[in-house]
Amino acid sequence: MFNQLLLLILDAVFGFFTSVLLARFYMQWARVSFRNQIGVFVIAVTDWIVQPARRIFPLRSSLDLPTLVCAWAMQVLQSLLTAWIAGMALSSAGNAIVGLMIMGVLEIIRLSVFFLMFVVIVSAVMSWISSYNPLASVLAGIARPFLRPFQRFVPPIGGVDLSPLFLLLLLQMILLLLAWARSALLMLLR
Repeated sequence: MFNQLLLLILDAVFGFFTSVLLARFYMQWARVSFRNQIGVFVIAVTDWIVQPARRIFPLRSSLDLPTLVCAWAMQVLQSLLTAWIAGMALSSAGNAIVGLMIMGVLEIIRLSVFFLMFVVIVSAVMSWISSYNPLASVLAGIARPFLRPFQRFVPPIGGVDLSPLFLLLLLQMILLLLAWARSALLMLLR
């Protein structure tokens, strides 16, 4: 019971910080302005870890590598703490370290997929009900680069853009593949 409570808290805390780090990464990649309430919040929550990481991994392109590395490190640490709390006997030290690093990558991809699903769904809904909300422009800015390839092949029908449905279907397929990869990795770590 106590271990389950610890795992719940651990998942909530690390999931929150990793999601905000991913929001920062995608906002910068999509060139979404940080001069709004959401951008200020994202910067305030993540600056404590991103600024020191930028001294180690300086920005060299439009990809915010320090932010992505911080998100990955958070997930590796969460995987390590989860294994420790759950009492998992990790096979050998070398395999365990490599496995946890790979698990961190899989978790970053999984959280990115969930983040993008949230962005696409909320952006589509807000485009119909509240398109002048500051959140709507941020979410639309993040979703636009992911929707653009689908919009080339799927024309609007009756003025309704169906490209979010195809993107969501692709994201669901990625989640299925990730679940398979994650379970295979867990089998190897035992």
